[in-house]
Amino acid sequence: MPSRSLQEHVPDVILLDIEMPRMDGYEVASHVRADPRLDGHARSVMITSRVGEKHRARAIELGVSDYLGKPYQESAAARCHRAARQAAA
Repeated sequence: MPSRSLQEHVPDVILLDIEMPRMDGYEVASHVRADPRLDGHARSVMITSRVGEKHRARAIELGVSDYLGKPYQESAAARCHRAARQAAA
């Protein structure tokens, strides 16, 4: 189960990485998608060094809204931020 803060609060954006301690980004994305409070309300952005198509496809399949490879361009992060703000409005 993701952190207690996700149980208590619905964020506009959730930043993930495939390689995270305890629970990887795929697992968190699965939990977000399975939670009706979060699915469709919190935008997930995967920021990772894993830029292969199979990693991207799996993340998109799990409901990740945006997938950025590291190092990412500031303009790509700004685009994700704008999309999250528009979705929250």
